[in-house]
Amino acid sequence: MVHSKNMNLEAQVRAGVIGHAIGDALGVPVEFSSRESLQKRPIRDMEGFGVHNVPAGTWSDDTSMEIALMQSLIDCGYVNYDDIMRNFGKWAYDDEFTATGRTFDIGGTCSAAISNYLIGHKSPKNCGETGERSNGNGSLMRILPVAYICHAQNLSDEDTFRLTRDVSALTHAHEISVAGCYIYVNFIRHLLDGDDKTEAYTKMQQHDYSMLSEETRYAYRRLLTGNIAECKMDEISSSGYVLSSLEAATWCLLTTEGYAATVLKAVNLGKDTDTVGAITGSMAGIYYGIEDMPLSWLQTLQRCDYLMELCDDFAKTDIKVEYLR
Repeated sequence: MVHSKNMNLEAQVRAGVIGHAIGDALGVPVEFSSRESLQKRPIRDMEGFGVHNVPAGTWSDDTSMEIALMQSLIDCGYVNYDDIMRNFGKWAYDDEFTATGRTFDIGGTCSAAISNYLIGHKSPKNCGETGERSNGNGSLMRILPVAYICHAQNLSDEDTFRLTRDVSALTHAHEISVAGCYIYVNFIRHLLDGDDKTEAYTKMQQHDYSMLSEETRYAYRRLLTGNIAECKMDEISSSGYVLSSLEAATWCLLTTEGYAATVLKAVNLGKDTDTVGAITGSMAGIYYGIEDMPLSWLQTLQRCDYLMELCDDFAKTDIKVEYLR
């Protein structure tokens, strides 16, 4: 195991993004499968085809939207919300930022937000859906680059929340979605510091969450004031609801050892397997390092060299935050 405290920024970015893509790709073939069916026939390796009829190692919208965000940050050198939305449009309509040249599995909330921008001509920060039923995990699954920015610039809780909120709100503007992204970003920042995963979890709980409503803080109480690691598997949901996805990913990291075991545990929870796998994969990737990922998975991962190069370009880019410039 190569713990994150022994990695430079380039290695940390590679570990998080590749870890995310592998978790995504492991989950793609069995998305929507029940936990019961996966207990009978668990995923143990990269598989092809399945639900979406794509080759082994194919990542989905989770990784595509993440790297579309990264490419905008590289190209602009700052958080340009219009450019990010244009990149999301290139992915949705022009098959860019995809594993095999074909876009698939676009979530309804993301699709509506992209349409709001490209067709409805709304300003980017006003494109995200605000209803309570629009709290899927579509902004959480792509928010990792924001964690790297906040960590590199040592942003305060206030500025971290503001940036995370604005990037989430491009597609998911409800406070429940924003809160999930903010909690995740805080946790990732402590993993990037090289903290033990349990210590990182405790430190995440100690951040300022007073900007969130009492109702939202209560919704996230198992993560923020309890100990999610003490939950049993049947208490963990792996649905596409942002809160459930974040709980499941955190639980998998805290209750398992090693990258492979952690992401396989996430995928085999069933339901939203690709996104829970991706979120868990980003955490485990940063914590355990790319050296802990099975070589066969790296070799099977579609466009792995491209993802590695993008990570290196991202790590080398001095990215400014709009309101801090």
